Amino acid sequence: MERVVVVGGGQAGLSVVSKLRALDYSGKITMICGEPELPYQRPPLSKKYLTGEMEKTRLYLRQQSYYTENNIDLMLGTRCEEIDINASSVKANGQSIPYDHLVLTTGSHPTKLPARLGGDLGGLYYIRDLADITALQPELEENRKALVVGGGFIGLETASALISKGLQVTIVEAAERIMQRVVAPETSAYFRNLHTSKGARLLEGVGLKQLEGGERVQKAVLSNDDELDVDFVIVGIGVQPGDALAKEAGLDISNGIRVNAKGQTSHANIWASGDCTSFPWQDTFIRLESVQNAIDQSETVAENIMGAGKDYEFVPWFWTDQYEAKLQISGLGTGYTSIITRQGNLEDSVSFWYMRDDDLIAVDAINDPRSYMVGKRILEQGISVDPETLGNPDSDLKQLLRSKR
Repeated sequence: MERVVVVGGGQAGLSVVSKLRALDYSGKITMICGEPELPYQRPPLSKKYLTGEMEKTRLYLRQQSYYTENNIDLMLGTRCEEIDINASSVKANGQSIPYDHLVLTTGSHPTKLPARLGGDLGGLYYIRDLADITALQPELEENRKALVVGGGFIGLETASALISKGLQVTIVEAAERIMQRVVAPETSAYFRNLHTSKGARLLEGVGLKQLEGGERVQKAVLSNDDELDVDFVIVGIGVQPGDALAKEAGLDISNGIRVNAKGQTSHANIWASGDCTSFPWQDTFIRLESVQNAIDQSETVAENIMGAGKDYEFVPWFWTDQYEAKLQISGLGTGYTSIITRQGNLEDSVSFWYMRDDDLIAVDAINDPRSYMVGKRILEQGISVDPETLGNPDSDLKQLLRSKR
C-alpha cells in the first residue's frame, strides 16, 4: 500500500494530512511530530494562552479521535533523523520508514541571541512552542521588569500580554521603527502610540549591546549605553527556516527549502510546505511565516500528491492582536509608492492602502474588518481602484468592487 510520510506536526503538517483524507486518499499516512503534543495552533501562544485565558486543549487543531478515525499514524515526541533519498525512506526513533511521497513541514525556529551577548544566561525566553510558554509563565508576576528584544509581531504581542498582567515592560527595536519589515510607517506609528499609551517603554533604533548577570540575567546594556535592571528577557528577533534535514539530504536550499509552484522540492517525490519553504511569487522567490501559507500551500501539496498538477496561487494574509487592537493585512506591501489612509466607521479604526503607482498591492486594516475583506477581494479578483474614491471616507467601499480589470 502507498504511504505518505509527513515530517512536522504543526499547522502545515496537519493541513497536508487532513486534505489528503478529505480527497479520499486511501494509502497509509504517518506524521512524525517532534513535540509530544497533538498538533496545535501557535498564534495564541503569545496572546491568550500566555496570559492564561485559553486552556491548552483549545490549542489543539484536532482531538486524538480524529487521527484514530482517519487512520493517521502519529509519532509524537519523535525526531526525524535522516532522509535516505535513494531508498525513499526516513529514519526516526532508530527505525526506517519507507515513503512513496515525503512532505517536509519542518517550520521554523527562533533566531537565538549569541552567547557573547549573554544569550546563555538564565531568565532568557523565546516564544515558539508550548514548552517555551510553560517555562515563561512563572515569571509573569505583577511589577516585575521585563525586557522584550525585537519589535515584530511576536515581541509586541508578548509585550501587550505582559502589560495586561501588570508587568513593567521595555521594548527595544534595532530598526528605526517597529514592524518595519512588514508594515508602512503609518501602521508602525499607530502601534507605537498604542504601546506607549498602555505604559510600555518603547525604544526604536536601539539595539541590545549586552546582557549581564551571574547564572541569571540581571541587567541589559543597550546600544545607546542605557542600562536597565531586568528580571527576565524575551527575545523575538526573527526566525530561521527549519531546513537542516533537507539540506543534509542534498535538496536545494535557498532561504529555506526551495520548491516549485506545485510544492515539489528538487527531488520529485519529496514535497515541502509552510514556514520552511522558499517558493515562487510573481518574479522572485519568497518565504512566508503565516497561518495562511501553512494551510493553503499544504493543501495544494496534498492535491498535487493526488495528481492535480496545480500551481499554488494565493493572496497572503496575516493578523496580529495587541491589546484591544486587531491588525489584519492582506497582500504584500513590498515596493509600494504611496499610502492612502482611510478612517473607519468605528472608534480607533483605520486602514492604510498600499499603492504601487495605480495598483493596489496590500491593505493594513486596524479594527476595521470591512476594509480588510474589501481589500482582500480586490486583490483576489484583480480589480482596478480609484485612489480618490479610496481616500474619501464618505465613499462606499463596495463601489470599488464593481469594475474589474
